[in-house]
Amino acid sequence: MIAKVHVKKNDQVVVISGPDTIKGKQGKILSVFPKTGKVIVEGVAYASKHRKSRRQDQPGGIYQKERALDASNVMLVCPKCGKATRTGHKITEVENDKGEKIKKNVRVCKRCNAEIE
Repeated sequence: MIAKVHVKKNDQVVVISGPDTIKGKQGKILSVFPKTGKVIVEGVAYASKHRKSRRQDQPGGIYQKERALDASNVMLVCPKCGKATRTGHKITEVENDKGEKIKKNVRVCKRCNAEIE
């Protein structure tokens, strides 16, 4: 079953749950994995990878790689009010380039009712 993910790529989020070392940190979402319900947040959680040297020009060593967090552990930061918020959905009518009115589903901040992209 595919998990419902409430955030999208390039959203600004804050970590609300997890180890004390990452809780409260903010970052931008780099990628979303809906099948597993995981997200990768820029500059928040890292895993150490031990890599063996393959060639002389590619040295081995311990490298830091960003690791995935569960999507339920992050909360969207509203671009207007700047606070962590839950999101709702609202259907609005928008005019397309041909001049026709179409209905579009947009995300809405639950705190200030601002539309999120």
